[in-house]
Amino acid sequence: MLELPRSARLAAWGGAVLRGEVSPDDAVDAVVGEDTRHVVLGLPGADGEVGLALALGLLRVERATGLTLALPVPGDPRGLAGPPAFTAAAVEAGEAVVSAGSPDGTAHGLVPEVLALGSSGTLVRWHAQPARPVPFGSAPSLREADAELTVALREATEELVRLDVARWRPELAEALAQLRGNGQADPLGPGYSQRARRVLATASRVAAIARLAGEEPGAAVSAGQIGMRSAALGRLAAAGRRAVAAAVNSPLEPTG
Repeated sequence: MLELPRSARLAAWGGAVLRGEVSPDDAVDAVVGEDTRHVVLGLPGADGEVGLALALGLLRVERATGLTLALPVPGDPRGLAGPPAFTAAAVEAGEAVVSAGSPDGTAHGLVPEVLALGSSGTLVRWHAQPARPVPFGSAPSLREADAELTVALREATEELVRLDVARWRPELAEALAQLRGNGQADPLGPGYSQRARRVLATASRVAAIARLAGEEPGAAVSAGQIGMRSAALGRLAAAGRRAVAAAVNSPLEPTG
């Protein structure tokens, strides 16, 4: 099964709780996964740290209807609307969620902090702070992200074939070849279309492959080839991030 960022799991399953599509207990199990425990700090109405189930309950009291996922990087804070303090924290973490749908425009941003507990496992502390609602249309729709990912994947594959990537990075060539298959989609919980699951599966693999761009390919590769490889995979990584977010956020897209 493909690995999702923690914020993607929270947005997908926490959003399903806010829409009344899944029980809080089932959602907490899906979000926590292999971690030991998740807590939330900083939500109004909470006395210190609270568990995920209670945190989602507090958001439901504010009539939030979902959680949007952002996977920002320096220079591309797409999926965030501020304020600057929250945007900076989200960019530093590389991920965040923002509550959506409250009638009074209230929104909260949550950024994960991952703490290793040694033999006791992993604690994830979500830091909540005021955020601005993310306007619809500020990020690609699922349809747009799907099309962008398809183009980026084709162009990156063509570029890497031209560079004879199989000769000097066989593991990267093999991973790219596997993308041509359908693969296994990550379980997103209730409320998601088959298209969203398919896009997420491809985008998750793309993100994993793109991480290889930062690895040293070896002395047999020229500086020029390294630069072209990094550029091709960088474009692919950006399309992958946008597609993961679009797939997770798709139940909140306006209909009609």
